[in-house]
Amino acid sequence: MKNKILLMISFLAALVSISSCLKDDTGEDWTDDLKGKMYAEVWNGGYRAFSLAPVADPDTFKFMVNIATDQLPTQDITLTLEVNADAMNRYNALKKTDYKLFPFITILNPSVVIKKGTRNAYVYVKVWNANTLSACDNFMAPISIKTATGGVIVADPVNQGSRLMALPIANQYQGNYHAAGYFFHPTSPRTIDMDKSYSTLTCKSVNGDYADLGPDYKMDLIVDESKVVMVGTKSTYKVKIICYGPTVFEQLDEATDLITGATGVTWNYWDINAKQFVLRSRYNNGAAWREAQEVLTKL
Repeated sequence: MKNKILLMISFLAALVSISSCLKDDTGEDWTDDLKGKMYAEVWNGGYRAFSLAPVADPDTFKFMVNIATDQLPTQDITLTLEVNADAMNRYNALKKTDYKLFPFITILNPSVVIKKGTRNAYVYVKVWNANTLSACDNFMAPISIKTATGGVIVADPVNQGSRLMALPIANQYQGNYHAAGYFFHPTSPRTIDMDKSYSTLTCKSVNGDYADLGPDYKMDLIVDESKVVMVGTKSTYKVKIICYGPTVFEQLDEATDLITGATGVTWNYWDINAKQFVLRSRYNNGAAWREAQEVLTKL
């Protein structure tokens, strides 16, 4: 019986703890000096990022607006929202960043009604024409709560009063690739034949898996677009590889083809027309060298 009582006490204590956490998560944890006041805020407001593909098609992101108060609202509350370049400029000054206003923005529901007895609603924002913009620029869609009815106080737009949505544009190298090649290992040499995904790192680089070694070995592929280099009849950009995982790493810009045995072959470039990374490198973790050769063809 004693054990049952102790078990019941522990269970009730857990419920109280969970309930307390839930109140914190919905903005209900309220100090005495704030009692009776209501604030309109963006839930987890401020800076976030939403990556865009470089296409003309529209993309949509959403965020939650919240009425922070100690009691549920007893009347409907209407919030209006706006694109707020001033909030972005203030953020830039504060964080020493250089975001530009994304030029193609529409707030799909610029007036939002939060029903009495509730706290939350969603705001939806559409952006488009990312293909007309440079992936090297930093863009933002700064959406702020402008007004609120019912005596509700609007939060500071640089903090909880806005969604400052950075919109990095994926570069042309981001995407899914088929990798074909060869991995030389002293005890387990093997063919590489697999699909892999590479994501934007900067406007001229991507990051993804190295060879067929999985997530523990990553590489950055940095494309030098400053000059077209001819490799035979192919127009190419040189590529620098930075590999994470091995102790010692070398990229091999001229080396033997591990599949055909041809010597003096040129490697580590982006084939502009074929949309391929042609890569050759090796690494050493204190034992014998391991060598990787792969052609990544964009799907």
